[in-house]
Amino acid sequence: MDQEEGPRNGDSTKNHSHNHRLHHVSKKPKLAPPISEPEIRDEFSHHHPGVARINNGSFGSCPKSVLAAQREWQLKFLEQPDDFYFNALRKGILKSRTVIKGLINADDVDEISLVDNATTAAAIVLQQIGRAFAEGKFNQNDTVVMLHCAFQAVKKSIQAYVTRAGGSVVEVQLPFPLISEEEIIKEFKNGLEKGKENGKRIRLAMIDHITSMPCVVIPVGKLVKICREEGVDQVFVDAAHAIGSVKIDVKEIGADFYVSNLHKWFFCPPAVAFLHCRKSNLSPDIHHPVVSHEFGNGLPIESAWIGTRDYSAQLVVPSVLEFVNRFEGGIDGIMERNHDQVLKMGRTLAESWGTNLGSPPEMCAGMVMVGLPSRLKLLSEEDASKLRGHLRVYFGVEVPIHYQASKEDGEGGARDKDGIITGYARISHQVYNTLEDYEKFRNAILRLVEEKKVCKILLTE
Repeated sequence: MDQEEGPRNGDSTKNHSHNHRLHHVSKKPKLAPPISEPEIRDEFSHHHPGVARINNGSFGSCPKSVLAAQREWQLKFLEQPDDFYFNALRKGILKSRTVIKGLINADDVDEISLVDNATTAAAIVLQQIGRAFAEGKFNQNDTVVMLHCAFQAVKKSIQAYVTRAGGSVVEVQLPFPLISEEEIIKEFKNGLEKGKENGKRIRLAMIDHITSMPCVVIPVGKLVKICREEGVDQVFVDAAHAIGSVKIDVKEIGADFYVSNLHKWFFCPPAVAFLHCRKSNLSPDIHHPVVSHEFGNGLPIESAWIGTRDYSAQLVVPSVLEFVNRFEGGIDGIMERNHDQVLKMGRTLAESWGTNLGSPPEMCAGMVMVGLPSRLKLLSEEDASKLRGHLRVYFGVEVPIHYQASKEDGEGGARDKDGIITGYARISHQVYNTLEDYEKFRNAILRLVEEKKVCKILLTE
């Protein structure tokens, strides 16, 4: 497994001369050199040593310099809370929202709210759908359409807000492994047709930009366009993994609501996300589920004060932008290198194990699904959990494991030389990852196979 350390993080390998004429005064400010590998190591030196942390997708990562900025905001509040509340908090949050506006090509900063996470954003969107059912604005059994692999917390939110109020749900089955986005588009269209059966109306379509497990980049712009053509009332894009992982243009995507966590791939401390709400006649009905004295002043202001709490994660967004701009190409360069490296590592693992990748390169971002050897006999969700825990405890490898049930007829799905592949690992690549992380994971799986271990018997403590 070869890895190009320099280009991976944008560290320039060229030798620049520092011999300048003493009398020369540059009219342009000197650009700082890209962040170096030792500097990256230092920024993430608080990570547990010896652990192959190839699961950035779950909780993200925050560099030391951003943590220091967060601490400054926390102390600013503790030193003089009243001054912080009246003179610093709202201005600081507006600065963060303005940064996000530029990153996602929003029309207006008033379309951007900062909330804790994508789960909170889902509650914001779904509670107004639930109210419409409860108040008789929607007919009983009108529909919400979603992908079957939507995040479990989002599914629970639909149960809490929509089905209890009389709405029905259609889950679109996402094919996996995937060959092309056309497979997704076909199944999504089928789901919309089902949602409109017997004269029902689709009141909301929930679309992931990048699914969590299995992870796949969804052709979200195309699906939103189809929703418009099919008369879907509202479209909510759950893009928890998107910012810092793929380019976002909310105007081009065209959804009514778009949320992405800033603490996963954009280096913010936990927990903070942005929710983009396109301006419409719905705007006055969109509220934060935690009601404060700011209720009725618009979602951005409601979200900026939900009582006394730590708002520092929302305030450090400008510091994060400074951090990513230390890398060659800024956040775009980071995204490109993560994509290239995770594909490279994924292909190398699949070759070592004689397996496959779960989707084509264009449907991957900073994460990729890698097939596990069928000899591990990963045959259930419990087996997946056992393997994940065993890798953590006995090998120092942190990686999510996915169980992909084979079809009842035994047809379809990927195969290796020993049988059908029913287990996949979701590997991530972020700027702090090294070649050794993936080698450690590769060798752990090879050892389990060599020792004829199967998931059912693995220990997790």
